Amino acid sequence: MQKKVNVRWLAVTAILGAVAAVLMMLSISVPLIPSFVKLDFSELPALIAAFAMGPVSGVGVCLIKNLVNLPTSYSAGIGELCNFLLGVAFVLPAGLFYKFKKDRFGALWGSLLGALIMGIASFPINYCITYPFYINAGIMSLDAILDAYQLILPSVETLPQALWIFNAPFTFFKALCDVAITFLLYKHLSPLLKGKTL
Repeated sequence: MQKKVNVRWLAVTAILGAVAAVLMMLSISVPLIPSFVKLDFSELPALIAAFAMGPVSGVGVCLIKNLVNLPTSYSAGIGELCNFLLGVAFVLPAGLFYKFKKDRFGALWGSLLGALIMGIASFPINYCITYPFYINAGIMSLDAILDAYQLILPSVETLPQALWIFNAPFTFFKALCDVAITFLLYKHLSPLLKGKTL
């Protein structure tokens, strides 16, 4: 019986990982944020997986989507690494919180906690990994990066300032969008994902 459960867990994780990989490819630029900072909803399947199949499944979805996108990476895998770390910062706390409080409020507070952690984590991840890679690889200079932020808000003077003003709130907002969509879809998807009759 345990083997059957594991097969379903693996299958659902893999399917949601594939959906997340597609959503990751469909990233878009949004107003009031530099064009190299993209919006996508690829954490949505990971959050659903974390609630339906447990936090490890959510992390697995984050891993799968980035491995699928790795062969077409333009950042030597650094972008995918950072995306994975941000995804884990979101879905792992959400899934763990929900695991110990399995009700609507547990899902809400867990996902809001995950969204907040993801927003905060975006600062060290971008400051220590993402932007140093772009600068050292010659993809963008620090001046060019700051210029992109200053076109939107001229008072921005340093990279840490730009990350706190733009990237952290944007990442938090992106996670909140995933939370909202999850709450709309989860009740309908949960029986199917868990193998229960509708």
